[in-house]
Amino acid sequence: MRRRVVVARGAVIVLLLGVSAVFALPTAALALPAGPPAAADARPEPYTFTPGALTVAGTKGTTDAALLDPRHTYRSSLPRNGRLYYRLRLTATDTAYVPVTAVPPADATVSATDGIRVSLRDANGASCFYASARIGAGLSPRPVTALAQREAGKALCQGGGTYYLLVERLDAEGSGAAASAEPWDLEIAPATEPGLTRAAPSTAPRTWDSATPEPLTGTPRDRSGGTGFATARPVGQGIWRTRLTPGETRFYKVPLDWGRQLHASADLRGAPGHGYVGGALNLSLHNPVRGYVDDASLGYTGAPKSATLAPLPPVEYTNRYAVPAGVTSVRFAGAYYLVLHLSTQLAGTFGQGPFEVTLRVRVGGHAQAGPAYAGRPVPDDVFTVTDEDREAALTGNTGGGAGDRVMRLVAVGGIGTGTALLLVLGGWTVAARRAHTRVSAQKPTA
Repeated sequence: MRRRVVVARGAVIVLLLGVSAVFALPTAALALPAGPPAAADARPEPYTFTPGALTVAGTKGTTDAALLDPRHTYRSSLPRNGRLYYRLRLTATDTAYVPVTAVPPADATVSATDGIRVSLRDANGASCFYASARIGAGLSPRPVTALAQREAGKALCQGGGTYYLLVERLDAEGSGAAASAEPWDLEIAPATEPGLTRAAPSTAPRTWDSATPEPLTGTPRDRSGGTGFATARPVGQGIWRTRLTPGETRFYKVPLDWGRQLHASADLRGAPGHGYVGGALNLSLHNPVRGYVDDASLGYTGAPKSATLAPLPPVEYTNRYAVPAGVTSVRFAGAYYLVLHLSTQLAGTFGQGPFEVTLRVRVGGHAQAGPAYAGRPVPDDVFTVTDEDREAALTGNTGGGAGDRVMRLVAVGGIGTGTALLLVLGGWTVAARRAHTRVSAQKPTA
């Protein structure tokens, strides 16, 4: 019987060490460190696809094209100079959005005009809409996203039925400038938007505050971004700092209610070295269905430099009737994605880094009620901003299980690691003493 007490005490020690490690880890997580300096041979983290995404193969023709369902996100692959078809079934009243993110291999050689083109076509092959996305002046392999769409109520492609998504690889317009013949991975995330219960104005707002506000000042907070749309790190108004290595892409998301207005810029800190790198840092903005809104890039000589997005209107349903892409794409509430990419070209002139990047986010305007939809969008939360989203934008919490909830209680309650450990140790000590008392009571008396 004596051994039971020894085992219990040993378990207390082992558990104490385990809990000490558990409580030590979230302390660092709450500080959100940027991580150690990158090694000379460090490689950027790969793009993170949506967990549970379904794998689908595109086809060279429409006859046997695979069906895409807006309730799912898909993974696919696009060969060099490839043209692939996918199939959708659309109702007459829903507006369809099909964003395609192409991910070149990290070591691919790319030109500024490499990229993808996407289009939606009706059953007769008529194009409803097309868009393209290219690597750009940074000459650095990075995820690029283009959005195909079919808008209900427009002159082209009306009615329910079968439609086709065509994805094409752009390779410097066929010049063969890209040395790598490896396929590019694709992420396809279709979504649909229902019509309205009653007719709305069909003209874009004529006036809105287009002045560029003074940049935010203050002490930045460390917040590393995610490595894909699915893992984008939430941010709200504030100054956010991260550290990027050449070739790295980071994703953030800003919850915007109807009526709110976003301003954003990114600062690249100075670094030793001499030379010039075009498109050294790229800042791009995408709407809740990953559609392109705006982007800005900067050339770099080693001196601090900023890239600032153009002024954007408040989020309004009627923005869709405008002409400029920076207005028409700010058409619904939800998560707006800020994407940072640091060009691989920096490494040769300014070293492997990491380079400090500061993201400044300002959210203006006033929240207001949205339009009265006649149905539910798919996915059903794509145009929704919740209280949890607003909280996450401040805390950086991306959601999680019991461990996140425990640490939130510890942080909010002001209970330090030492206090928590004392509470745990005290509880285990009482339990051990009770066990010892029970064992003593069971011993035979002389």
